[in-house]
Amino acid sequence: MPRDLALSASFATADDIVRSYHQRGGQPAIAYGIVRDGELVHAAGFGARSLGGPPPDERTVFRIASMSKSFTASAIMLLRDEGMLALDDPASAYLPQLAGWDNGAADAGPLTIRHLLTMTAGFPTDDPWGDRQQGLPLAEFDALLAHGVGFNWAPGTRFEYSNLGYAILGRIVAAAAGVPYDEFVRNRLLTPLSMSRTGFAAEEFPGSELALGYRRGQDGWQELPFDPYGAFAPMGGVFSCVADLATWASGFAAAFRPVIEARLAESDCVAGAAHPLAADSRRLMQLPQAVTGWRAADRLPGAPPGSPAYYGFGLFIDEDPALGRIVSHSGGYPGFGSNMRWHPPTGLAVIALGNGTYARMNAVAELVLGAVLPPAPGYQVALSPGAKPWPETLAAQESVSRLLLGWDDAAADALFCENVALDKPYQERLADLALLRERIGDFAPDTSRPAQSDTPAHRRWWLTGEGGTVAVAIQLNPQRPPRVQSLGIAVPPAPGSPLAKTLTALVAWLNDPAAAWPATVPVAPAADAGLIARRLRMAAVWAGQVTSGAFQAGDGSSSATVELSGEHATANLAVLINPVTGELRQADIAV
Repeated sequence: MPRDLALSASFATADDIVRSYHQRGGQPAIAYGIVRDGELVHAAGFGARSLGGPPPDERTVFRIASMSKSFTASAIMLLRDEGMLALDDPASAYLPQLAGWDNGAADAGPLTIRHLLTMTAGFPTDDPWGDRQQGLPLAEFDALLAHGVGFNWAPGTRFEYSNLGYAILGRIVAAAAGVPYDEFVRNRLLTPLSMSRTGFAAEEFPGSELALGYRRGQDGWQELPFDPYGAFAPMGGVFSCVADLATWASGFAAAFRPVIEARLAESDCVAGAAHPLAADSRRLMQLPQAVTGWRAADRLPGAPPGSPAYYGFGLFIDEDPALGRIVSHSGGYPGFGSNMRWHPPTGLAVIALGNGTYARMNAVAELVLGAVLPPAPGYQVALSPGAKPWPETLAAQESVSRLLLGWDDAAADALFCENVALDKPYQERLADLALLRERIGDFAPDTSRPAQSDTPAHRRWWLTGEGGTVAVAIQLNPQRPPRVQSLGIAVPPAPGSPLAKTLTALVAWLNDPAAAWPATVPVAPAADAGLIARRLRMAAVWAGQVTSGAFQAGDGSSSATVELSGEHATANLAVLINPVTGELRQADIAV
């Protein structure tokens, strides 16, 4: 299906997801939108922007709460780019009321702007107290700071979410710029981006176009008054709509494209105007700066832990094991909940806004983004929009394919870096190709399976013969012009070999929940047989009945990684044996 048609077909699915989520009753209304290539390509609203009123649309204004932090971080980066401040400057250089703080430890260094940006200042988490300080007058906030605050940690030692830190950043923006915080953000960010439906007070917008905030009480939904603009606005005081936030999110997503696609002139523009913040600064905001925690517990007992999550500058960065890097920020506030998230490799983004207290818009936005993203054949990294390979990578793929069909040392020397022959002599590579032909027959590139790129300098594709399918992978080096620095070819085991027997026995065991561990698969004394069995069995329950498919890796004698197609999921089974004794040294399965 063409890309546009495939994306359009997913809009109905996305609508169903949001409609179903809204019907759970967590908020009176939800407005959401899908962004691609800098444009809002789909938007819808469900429920009532005010009780008894019409549903919201992409222009309905909500309070976006902590999503505001990305605006504050952007303001700091603008000032940094103009030489008005440095990220490692002490915060007290701009706010004298911070002088004399003990910073959490007698030997702690100064509290810096970078610490505040990355939530590593050491302050105690302050939800929900910070939300209720939204309208705190500036003079009272300055007095609070002058009195001193408590620290859980010395600055720079660990992440802890802090609204106070971003309120302090707002005061630093004003001090460095010489104008009030809201004036600086409006003039330097909102106006250049034509974000005319974004501001800092409910009174800026017609009442008919404003979503009212609600909490669920004993008698049903209760309307909550809007807090005024005050000292904590830099952490949660912005009002905006799906349409404007589509512009905001796409500006960040577009920042990665010049690196890979050399489209700086095109991608560094949003809504027809040059972005006020330099692309390299927007990229820096989206790079991991502090580890916040992990997405989940171990996927299987004894397996590696779940993927880590990070905080950048006013943005969260999540390393999803299936989708790759996702950048996001949520907002939770009395009367409102919000989330924006985007996928830097593709530029796809989702905005979701709700008008219920601490409405979990992150959950519905995550579901929608997962529904509209194309299937990911492999892990995608942040700087790879769609993991689009270099032209040189594609050319190398073709050259390697020809070489594998008819090896020539001179052609190999011209194609490969010097290390390729040193790492594995050509004679051994020729022996691998002979084994490959022996075990799968005459082979050719498999055009039925799309090739994959984990990064622009990487390529993976498949060779198929009558006897099976195997993966080939190359990695180019950073020279110009680049050359192939690694070549990997999966060699399947010979029929009847210890490795083949082990794989056959394990797959049969995975498909029989009542079966005992196969007697034909002895486990090496140094391996933990119980742990291996438990991990494989848990994955088998998850995947369902499986059948063996393409070989992803392996030397054909002691190691193999084979793709297992299951009823409910696809898994990769990797085994390592002693080819002489047949003992299983290691077995792992990733679902």
